[in-house]
Amino acid sequence: MTAPFGRMLTAMITPFGSDGGVDHGTAWELARHLVDTGSDGIVVGGTTGESPTLSEDEKVALFRGVVEAVGKRAMVVAGTGTYDTAESIHLTRRAVETGVDGVMAVTPYYSRPSQQGLYEHFSAIADASDVPVLLYNIPSRTGRLIEVDTLARLSAHPRIVAVKDAVGDLSFTTRTLLTCSEGFAVYSGDDVLTLPIMAVGGAGIVSVAAHLAGEQIKAMVDAAVAGDWEEARRLHLGLTPLFTALFVEPNPTPVKAALDAMWRPVGRPRLPLVAASEETVGAVKEALAAARAL
Repeated sequence: MTAPFGRMLTAMITPFGSDGGVDHGTAWELARHLVDTGSDGIVVGGTTGESPTLSEDEKVALFRGVVEAVGKRAMVVAGTGTYDTAESIHLTRRAVETGVDGVMAVTPYYSRPSQQGLYEHFSAIADASDVPVLLYNIPSRTGRLIEVDTLARLSAHPRIVAVKDAVGDLSFTTRTLLTCSEGFAVYSGDDVLTLPIMAVGGAGIVSVAAHLAGEQIKAMVDAAVAGDWEEARRLHLGLTPLFTALFVEPNPTPVKAALDAMWRPVGRPRLPLVAASEETVGAVKEALAAARAL
């Protein structure tokens, strides 16, 4: 189970101030908090970071701020993929200038390219810099699946080293692990599938729930790596209600509301997302209390 970006990464939210602008001070503090509670790496400017609503300059400033906040204590992976290959290459090069350790490239959304188009898109991004690339396979959001054969072709590229698998199909994940180049890492992109994916050879998790229960998720991942499946299963079952509660409304609205209530203000999400309901926040609080008692 190679883990080029660490075992537990957190897909960090983007804090906003009362004026709707990026709150860089809180982002700096949150990045350090995530490392203090177990994160080996931080993904900045991804889905959970509300990347579709961030400008290029906002993203680059966030990349730079998180790199400065965590130093060498954790890896920083910048979300630079878009539906435009040229734009993705441009943002990747700007991200590398900030000192990030790698980039994450999501499947191009809306345009729904062919598998050959996907192969050329991701290859072009990987060719644009010297940092490792984490692919992000999430067909529920993008409308296009990176098929196993395409992943296998991409895994032969020396800088395409891993995929964040949010396909939600363990048989697909298993075929990915069987087919891709040796050393190509598969990270769970869904908290509730972390342990099942690690059981078949996955590297770890790019987590949302680690904002709130990083220590417990880290303990589960470490138990799986150590082969202590009984302990890993105990933690997985205890954490599952939290994993479920954080996705009853579109991510990242529940986790931002929970951080507001139990950590410090991180601001409302930007439209078209809206704040989570009181019922959702209550469910997260209840599940989190149980998770922290594990």
